[in-house]
Order: sequence, then structure tokens, then C-alpha cells
Amino acid sequence: MTQRVDLATVMDRLAIDDLITGYAAAVDDADWTGYRALFTPDGRADYRGSGGIEGPAAEVADWLAETLTLFPVRQHLIVNRRVLFREAGGYQESGDGADVRADYVNPMRFATGEDFICGGRYAFAALRTGDGWRLSSVVVEERWRRH
Repeated sequence: MTQRVDLATVMDRLAIDDLITGYAAAVDDADWTGYRALFTPDGRADYRGSGGIEGPAAEVADWLAETLTLFPVRQHLIVNRRVLFREAGGYQESGDGADVRADYVNPMRFATGEDFICGGRYAFAALRTGDGWRLSSVVVEERWRRH
């Protein structure tokens, strides 16, 4: 990126950051309606890298709603976000698509009171839509866990 970045690119970066933060908050707060709204209509989520499922975001939201009842306390910390904008010709300084790589630490607590913590990396793909930036895919790559 050059030192001269236009305001639209800065605004896109802020909107994408808000999208990723919204993802973490929706999962942590069990806001499955909000989770679904973060995705494009054909958006997909892939949690196989952490022992879960892959599929359309709406179906994955149902799976998360059921599975995460095991952890009444959870908190995603999504850090080290790296945003690359893409257009038809490849990566650019701006564009209508973006790939985001971000690391995460996810402390949770089982209903029994036992702590569980895991960490890894997310690969988000986002698209500019008429309703703003939305996720077209989320892929989770868990790298470690402790309980």
C-alpha cells in the first residue's frame, strides 16, 4: 500500500474490521440471527479445522447454536488482521472483494466450570454488497488447544 491511501479505502478497512468484530460478537453472544446476517446469501463457513462442520452459513449457525451450549462462557479475541483487497486482476490497494487473515485466541468455560482455550487462524473472504461488506466464507484453522 502506498502512503497515500484514499478515504474510501480507509472506510472499507474500517467496515471490514467491524464485520470481523461483529462475527466474534455474534458467536460469543449466541446471536445466530446476527451471525447469519453477516454473510452473503451464498456464504459458507468451514469449521472442520477445529473438529466441526462445513456448509452454508445458515446451516452452520444452527450447528453452532447447538454445539456451543457446551460453553456458556466464551470470548473470541481476533487479532493481527491482515486485509488484502482483490479485483479480477489480483490483489490491489482497493476493490470489491477482500481476503482477511486473522489470528484468534478463544477462551471458553464448560458448564461444569472447567476452562477450555484454543487458538488458531481465520481466513475470511468478504465482498462489497448493496448492504455493505458481507462474508462470503469463513475458514477456521485451529492450531492448538488446552483444557
